[in-house]
Amino acid sequence: VAERVAERFPGGVWVVELAAVAAGGEVPGAVAAALGVRGPERVAEALAGAAALLVLDNCEHVLDAAADLAGGLLGACPELRVLATGRERLGIDGEALCPVPPLDGPDAARLFAERAAAVRPGFDAAESAAAVAEICRRLDGLPLAIELAAARLRAMTPEQLVHRLGERFRLLTGGRAVPRHRTLRAVVAWSWDLLDERERALAERLAVFPGVIVPDAAARVGGGTLEDLDALADRSLLQPVDGGEPRFRMLETIREYARERLAERGESAAVRAAHLAYVVEAAERAAPHLLGAGQVAWLPRLTEAQDDVHAALRFAEERGDAGSAVRLAAALAVFWTIQGDHAEAARRLKGALETPRRTPVPDGAEAAALGGYVLNVVLAGGAARDDPLIEARAPGPDARPLAVLVEPGVALLRDDAAGGRAAVDRLLPGRDAWTRGTLHVMAAMLDGNAGDLAAAHRDLAAAVAAYRESGERAGLAMALLFASSTELSGGDHDAAVAALEESIGLLRELGQEREAARQRVMLAVVLARSGDAGRARRELAALLAPEAATPARHLVGARLALGDLARHGGDPAEAERHYAAAERELERAPSGPQYPSLLATARAHLAIGAGERAAARRHLRAALAGAVAGPDMPVAASAGVGVARLRAADRPADAAAALGAASVLRGGADEADPDVAHVARGLRDALGERAFEDARARGAALDLPGALALLEDQLRRR
Repeated sequence: VAERVAERFPGGVWVVELAAVAAGGEVPGAVAAALGVRGPERVAEALAGAAALLVLDNCEHVLDAAADLAGGLLGACPELRVLATGRERLGIDGEALCPVPPLDGPDAARLFAERAAAVRPGFDAAESAAAVAEICRRLDGLPLAIELAAARLRAMTPEQLVHRLGERFRLLTGGRAVPRHRTLRAVVAWSWDLLDERERALAERLAVFPGVIVPDAAARVGGGTLEDLDALADRSLLQPVDGGEPRFRMLETIREYARERLAERGESAAVRAAHLAYVVEAAERAAPHLLGAGQVAWLPRLTEAQDDVHAALRFAEERGDAGSAVRLAAALAVFWTIQGDHAEAARRLKGALETPRRTPVPDGAEAAALGGYVLNVVLAGGAARDDPLIEARAPGPDARPLAVLVEPGVALLRDDAAGGRAAVDRLLPGRDAWTRGTLHVMAAMLDGNAGDLAAAHRDLAAAVAAYRESGERAGLAMALLFASSTELSGGDHDAAVAALEESIGLLRELGQEREAARQRVMLAVVLARSGDAGRARRELAALLAPEAATPARHLVGARLALGDLARHGGDPAEAERHYAAAERELERAPSGPQYPSLLATARAHLAIGAGERAAARRHLRAALAGAVAGPDMPVAASAGVGVARLRAADRPADAAAALGAASVLRGGADEADPDVAHVARGLRDALGERAFEDARARGAALDLPGALALLEDQLRRR
């Protein structure tokens, strides 16, 4: 900085390094020595006259002396400017603060690459870009830490360095700087030693917060006030968070040092317990707001708190505090559901419910957590016919919103449409709007698996009305997504597009843009069915762009849809390229059986087109088995259409019956589906209209078990 602005100061630029100054009384002498004058009393005289810049570097350990000197010189020398660096302000009149934040990602990576090349000639950061980014992130963008880390590349790769960062204070040592800059530990210890005992104790207790620290949390867990937090921020031990109410973060490097000191005090367990209690109570206060119009305001707060939630939940599970673990999971079950990663939500809820019972678990919390678990297993497309967790934890009657979802949810998982429908009808009266909406969504899923498209349409309309009544957004977005599918099957493309566009808007309002990817995939499918393949491809291509950061579980759907567009457009090679990409995404983010079944069906169509009937039969067997395991009858219907196409060449009447059986599973013929239309057209040409309709009616007259049996029988025949 001094070099860049030197031309603006005809009186000179003077840099005074205070790092090696041991006491405040030595500061005037250090300044005099830097200016080349005899004695401190000559400093003001030397700086008087033309505009000059005095840089006082590293003031924090001699703060009072530096402030006195700077204030006196500024009063005596009107043209003088002073630039003082340190971990806290001087606190004199006229001072303007210029906080220096940690380096951002690109700048941090550039610094690492420069320092790494100095110790390892030829180092190419691009070859280890992910590891370099992770190193810089975990070192909080702190320049000295990054420089020390880069120096370790003499003996290890960036990937090896990432795995060693858990012991950063032992790892990051070296250099020829002043002693307090030779190791990362020394840098942090230097700041720590400048605190008084009360400040040190508070900072060490705040280290249990991996996320945002608000004044209320600091008071409950650390015994600190807002003024205390401001003081720690002034000393660069906390980072203020922009926007809204006062909030702070502690950099990970500072946290690790503080956690070590907290352990040395013997307070770790007690402070982590206080943190757990605070997080549980805060989550329970937030939970009711997620069931109505307050969702918009509370989702960002809970999103910001998730690092603390995960730390608190881990601590409860480690110590066998099932009471706290289950209470916390129950309070956050709806939030995790809204986040959209249902497999991960189910895993967290299951972990809490399986925590060793060293503390009592409130019945209501257990019932709510179990309801959240069942709901997320259902939405993840999982199967749990014999889930021991459900068997062991099955609750009694409970009126809480999540608890009432257990019975119909279990019926869905066990493919018990009649039992689930009866449960929904019994549980609906007298419920709040959110619970009614969610029960109707579950009923619609039961209807879909029973092949009753009309009932599913009615239930989804009721769900949409209930969610609108509650003011809630996420459930409404989900109901509209499901409703778009029934509208599409019924041939009302405009209604499907309207439902999807509203659903996407609701998720954007909630800040859930990435989760809207599922709706955007469905929108592309509807557009393609409506004849607008170009817009459909553009919508899907946007989801594949790196900047979209689309979750892998939604990239699978986008790739499948692009593959289908290519297949229907007569480009099997392009279709297989997308299907192969979908398979890779499934390896990254395993899902329930639905996507693998749809992928197997798609590849069966390619195999049939290529004349590879044996391969097609294998794909269709896998597709049908996966769909039945779901259970997901609309997915089984897609496999059924593949079976019909497989048999069309040699047994067209059987193929028409298979097409009818598929319509039973779907709840309707859906001849707007390109695969259904293609197969039906070929069979009409082969059999004639009358014979085709008679054969299809034979399959369409079956019940669900009969339709499945017919398709399985067709696959067994050669």
